[in-house]
Amino acid sequence: MSDRTINQQPHTPHQPSHGQPHGQAHGEQTPHTEHTPHTHAHGSEPDDFAVQIADSVESFVLAVTEVAKGDEPGSAVSLLLLEVSQLLLAGGRLGAIEDVVPDDRFEPDAGPEPDGEQLRERLAELLAPIDVYHEVFDPYGPPEKPNAFRISDDLAGVVGELQHGLTHYREGRVSEALWWWQFSYLSNWGTTCSAVLRALQSLIAHVRLDSPIGAVPDGADTDDDGLTDEQLEQQAGDLMVAELGLGR
Repeated sequence: MSDRTINQQPHTPHQPSHGQPHGQAHGEQTPHTEHTPHTHAHGSEPDDFAVQIADSVESFVLAVTEVAKGDEPGSAVSLLLLEVSQLLLAGGRLGAIEDVVPDDRFEPDAGPEPDGEQLRERLAELLAPIDVYHEVFDPYGPPEKPNAFRISDDLAGVVGELQHGLTHYREGRVSEALWWWQFSYLSNWGTTCSAVLRALQSLIAHVRLDSPIGAVPDGADTDDDGLTDEQLEQQAGDLMVAELGLGR
């Protein structure tokens, strides 16, 4: 069991999260079109909002896990684009409501964290030619150079964070699950998914608009496998054309 005022920072692949006490995941926030979900005591039935968020979270986790198996590589990018978009809708709903206040001051032990390494490795293998992308983390921060990230790392990390909340939800700790999903959306996975969505949308746009995918900039972390920038670019373009069922 951990004190939520101390142990509440999720892992972030982009930058360190800024931990906040429960009930302060986003400062003072006024809901707009969303209602405020009712929190429940342990074992009680969740309301419609909680059920909808949990369904969206579970759907994303299951879909990404299935895509990572590589059974249908031709639709991988398109499916991931859809799933990330739908998850961000759920995240937007969490961000639009008032801060969720959990029932307990201490976060109950959710047990061992699931090992996401196998998922990350499968995604990395599936997306190898297009896995690395570049992003400026904070559009309102000081000017900075784009940083290199990996779609596989980001998606595996997001799945891990969502599963943490699912554990609470499945054990009847509805308010705890909602608090965790809201906090981790605002502090980490919302930004991560937004960046991944931009990368996936950009890949599809390059192919649909017949615009060559640019070579990887010097110094990018690409786990050099001996290929030149031009070869990496060609592989990425060929993969996207195959996945989208298009001919050059």
